[in-house]
Amino acid sequence: MAWDTEGTRQRLLDAGARQFAEHGFAGTRMDAIGRDAGVNKERVYKYFGDKQGFFDAVLSRELGTLLDGLEGSLADPDAAGRFTGDLFDRCRRQPTLPRLLAWESLEVGHAVALDRRQSMCAAQVTRLESAVSGLDHEAAQHLLLTAITVVVGAWTLGGIAESVLGTSDPAARRDQVVQQMRALARPDS
Repeated sequence: MAWDTEGTRQRLLDAGARQFAEHGFAGTRMDAIGRDAGVNKERVYKYFGDKQGFFDAVLSRELGTLLDGLEGSLADPDAAGRFTGDLFDRCRRQPTLPRLLAWESLEVGHAVALDRRQSMCAAQVTRLESAVSGLDHEAAQHLLLTAITVVVGAWTLGGIAESVLGTSDPAARRDQVVQQMRALARPDS
């Protein structure tokens, strides 16, 4: 029977996304990843080198799709709000995404797959500039950063929402985030 190298890699990446999202870089153990994937942990080292290389591969795969498919959100003046709402919904469906972004910032100290992510973000910035009248390039960059930061914070800082709002109702939070991003996108505000 032939070894399914690609299947093994995918199971490891899936397990890595779950484990790193739950425990962060420092708290994740390679033997836990192996158990989660149903694979000997030595395969991680064979395919990815070391823990850092594996973490980078997991983040590159998971975060590489963070903004994919959200282009339609940036088609009109309500673009910033719609984009933020769509990103919020994506993070609701894929809760590992905001957690991995948070762990990357807290523990890694550098952006993983930077070239790929920068080109993805640059495309979104260009779409924002086109969709929102009067928004220059730098303002569009900051608006995109604000949208991503607000959404990631909504999913990773639930204790703060509970402290400030007395609840962590995702539907209500989404509505407020969308309204506030629409307001921020008005250059004359």
